[in-house]
Amino acid sequence: MSYKTILVHVDESDRSSLRVKFAAEIACTEDAHLIGTAVTGVSRFIYQDGNISASDPNLTIHLNFLRERAEKAIDEFNKMVDHIGVRSYESSIANDEAGGGIGLQARYSDLVIVGQTNRDEPSPSVLPDFPEYIVMNSGRPALIIPYAGDFHSVAKRPLISWDASREATRAVTDAIPLLKKADLVQVAIFNTKSTPDAHGEQPGADIALYLARHGIKVEVSVHKTSTDIGNALLSLAHDLDSDMIVMGGYGHSRFREMIMGGVTRTILESMTVPVFMSH
Repeated sequence: MSYKTILVHVDESDRSSLRVKFAAEIACTEDAHLIGTAVTGVSRFIYQDGNISASDPNLTIHLNFLRERAEKAIDEFNKMVDHIGVRSYESSIANDEAGGGIGLQARYSDLVIVGQTNRDEPSPSVLPDFPEYIVMNSGRPALIIPYAGDFHSVAKRPLISWDASREATRAVTDAIPLLKKADLVQVAIFNTKSTPDAHGEQPGADIALYLARHGIKVEVSVHKTSTDIGNALLSLAHDLDSDMIVMGGYGHSRFREMIMGGVTRTILESMTVPVFMSH
């Protein structure tokens, strides 16, 4: 099991280069094809319906501005991955907003790398719920890079948030290519008494054995907390010096509105390390 196609969202934000760096490093390690995609921010449905009129000079100026932003981001992507030495890569510009453009292309990728929403750095091409939308709708695992913090590695010391749910199972399975290359994988289980049937007599024993059969070095810890599990997980990641959290993404969409579970919402809003999330 390995990643053969990795997709990364590129734009003019401050953290785009960090996303590209991690995406390129994973592509090199996995010998994968890397795709960098920028979006203009104009829904593809407007183009398809013919609602854009070339006779409107103000609209033309705005569309050209959006296109130039995307082209600049792609130029930076091409220079960076060429310098890093990615063997196989391509770049593209999608005439769409980020959720639609990246979400559609994600279906033909093994891993999608996007950025956490930074409300202090709004983008004309990225809606605030972009990471949530990708997790809930793309059908692919997403590696979400925080908009703040200094990270020198990803997935060397990952922390798995394990609750034996379908979503957590999907996340762990999707992350195996990264987990196999980790120095040590920590598995954290919170409040086992709330779901005793899911964990068995020895909470964590089954998931540890499953990972060990993949050649993964793993340690399990069980925690009881009366506080919000999301904040407890972030605190544990700090204490363990973890460089990635692996977890299931909980929630659903109502039209375009993302209705997220409490732990998922806390992590997406307050993440301090990259988060690998699957739904």
